[in-house]
Amino acid sequence: MSQKNSDGKRSARERLQEQREREEARAKRKRTLIAGVIVVAVLGAGAGIAALVANTGGGKKEAAGPLVAPQGATGKDSVTIPVGKPAAKATLTVYEDFRCPGCGGFENVFRDTVNELEQKGQLKAEYHLVTLIDNNLGGSGSLNAANAAACAQDAGKFAPYHDLLFKNQPQETDDAYGKKARLLELAGQVPGLDTPAFRTCVDDGTHDSWVKKSHEAFGKSSYRATPTVLLNGKSIYGDQKNPLTPDKLRQMVAEAQKG
Repeated sequence: MSQKNSDGKRSARERLQEQREREEARAKRKRTLIAGVIVVAVLGAGAGIAALVANTGGGKKEAAGPLVAPQGATGKDSVTIPVGKPAAKATLTVYEDFRCPGCGGFENVFRDTVNELEQKGQLKAEYHLVTLIDNNLGGSGSLNAANAAACAQDAGKFAPYHDLLFKNQPQETDDAYGKKARLLELAGQVPGLDTPAFRTCVDDGTHDSWVKKSHEAFGKSSYRATPTVLLNGKSIYGDQKNPLTPDKLRQMVAEAQKG
């Protein structure tokens, strides 16, 4: 074999090796990105996908403006939005992200039951809004939707707007709620919500710093996934061996009435 042919084959082998190394490097970067972006957990029946805390504090620019809690917010640091009659003996505590598909799964299965029990005065809910998906996938839909929901709370329309956002929840990777025009469009479906005051609140991000505070409080808690659902302080959602159902929730609430 001539020296020229030998050099040519070696050069081809070297080029092939370099190409493989580049491809492996790209694949490694992709795997690292995916691992750092989000971890998902498959829950029990009807639970869907829960977003886990991958980055509770970083990745997003600081929320601008003063911290303005929505009207009627309660609890430590006023990061809780209450729904239902305060005298109800059963309290449902929910940590949610409007972009989280697992949260959408919970809402779609239990919305009617929760609303029914609230209307009967047997159950009250406490909502904590967080921004896990923004932090994990990028975008601003979690923040903007939570701010808009807080603006709806100012108008006394939190519950119907909250439900509407989950009914129209986009795919997790689609940051549709990052567009404030979409949030305003949906507000038009809630009677009395689409007002100049609401629009200003959404456009200005009036409660952005409050949403950030709510998310930080979640990050400091012992909870690591959304949705996190508690009944009178006890976790009731996500147990694959004993999945929650609407009937089980009704039974738990009935038991709470006896106590």
